[in-house]
Amino acid sequence: MSSRLAGLLIVSAAAAVAAGCVEERPVYRPRPVQREVIVERQAPPPPPEVVEVIAPQPPPPRIVEEMPPPRRGYIWVHGYWRWDGGRYVAVAGHWREARPGYHYVHPHWEQRNDGWHFHVGVWVSG
Repeated sequence: MSSRLAGLLIVSAAAAVAAGCVEERPVYRPRPVQREVIVERQAPPPPPEVVEVIAPQPPPPRIVEEMPPPRRGYIWVHGYWRWDGGRYVAVAGHWREARPGYHYVHPHWEQRNDGWHFHVGVWVSG
């Protein structure tokens, strides 16, 4: 019986040693990933260059031009008169690329007490 007891002790000792060899690892649980949302927006147009143009006399009558058919993604800038030091010079109409979220205010002249003031064409938000 002692050999039986010795065998039992050996088997028990081997089981105890083997049980201590097992490494228990924690279960990996992924954390929720926080994502950064980047919204790319078109920068607003730069402010127009401020150049005060005052003409002493009114501009000639509006330039008569045939307006071309609409063109997707562009607006037609009407022809206008530009003051060139001592006289008016005609500027032909032309296409300008449209800017989403903006509308175009065409170049124009405004009469004030000190003469005729020129306003350049600008993009206005809204």
